[in-house]
Amino acid sequence: MECSACGATRSADGLPGVCTCGQPLLVRYGAALPAPALKEPLRQRPWTMWRYREWLPLADGEAPVTLGEGGTPLLSVPRLAAKHGFRDLRVKEEGSNPTGSFKARGLAAAVTRAAYGGAQSLVVPTAGNAGVALAAYATRAGLRARVYAPASTPPLILAQIRGFGAELVCVDGHIGDCGKAARAYATETGAVDVSTLREPYRIEGKKTLGLELAEQLDWTLPDAIVYPTGGGTGLIGMWKAFAELRQAGWIPAAARPRMYSVQAAGCAPVVRAFDAGADACAPWPDPATIAAGLRVPAPLGDRLMLRALREGGRVGGREGGGAVAVTDAQLQAAARDLQLLEGIDACPEGGAALAGAIELKARGALKPDDRVVVFNTGAGWLYRA
Repeated sequence: MECSACGATRSADGLPGVCTCGQPLLVRYGAALPAPALKEPLRQRPWTMWRYREWLPLADGEAPVTLGEGGTPLLSVPRLAAKHGFRDLRVKEEGSNPTGSFKARGLAAAVTRAAYGGAQSLVVPTAGNAGVALAAYATRAGLRARVYAPASTPPLILAQIRGFGAELVCVDGHIGDCGKAARAYATETGAVDVSTLREPYRIEGKKTLGLELAEQLDWTLPDAIVYPTGGGTGLIGMWKAFAELRQAGWIPAAARPRMYSVQAAGCAPVVRAFDAGADACAPWPDPATIAAGLRVPAPLGDRLMLRALREGGRVGGREGGGAVAVTDAQLQAAARDLQLLEGIDACPEGGAALAGAIELKARGALKPDDRVVVFNTGAGWLYRA
């Protein structure tokens, strides 16, 4: 383990949380990364995220806690591309995961490691989808789970959390308030806190987004990735995946897609920090957006996200990525486009990603000939009553 801020290292034994400096830990593999010769046998493996087990923190003989997560489609969207002037626009459709969102990847990895480490009880704060995923994977592993969610969370998501057997506590506040309650509960009871970036393994699960995307593009990468950003583990995980693929020789050193963060206009701490040239985010007061997953006013991974945005794509004289905010009206219109033009039932956050791509193209950051991948991070049906 290596601290993402101070560089301190520690053993991966036990159930690590954050560094003693309070910043996220990252798993480092070094010479243990697999050689490119694995590409061919990889083709024969089941199409789940665990096909990349050599890239993941599994001990010898450790069986993953799985519901078949990963292996989601990368969809061409020609009608959307034509409407908005893109030559090659694709959507990575994460709503097809077992619990309806990309959160399945991170929580499958975190619960696997927690179970192997002897945990009996887990806790998480959630804007919605992480709570559903923890509830399902904790049940799959035979562990107890407690979920803290804002009272404003969509009712169907709350029903899913209860349905999978987790103890649900609704909080009158936002995700930051839920996080404080979850940390207090973990301190009082000894439950393992699997909050975003407060343990190192959710990033490893989300890293498979990048590994999978590279394989689906025959071990190439797109020119640009447009990603809806709340806590940021997906963005950080892909950035880490691409760095490890380059380190291990699976992709060329120049393979560096520009990475763009999309946030809601009513909660855009990363956009504000990026535009100001800052290295960290100031908390966003009174977060407000219909996209629950984007209501994260003070992300713990702010420094890592900003590094990923600035470094992604930067090679030679080429610029890196960026960050953009969209209104609720823009993200709703984009979600309808996904549904009506391409048959993709996108979550509000997925709508935000498409709206962000449209806005970035209007600003000239995305060119008509760029190969662009937009992420729909969850199923739209979870947000409907």
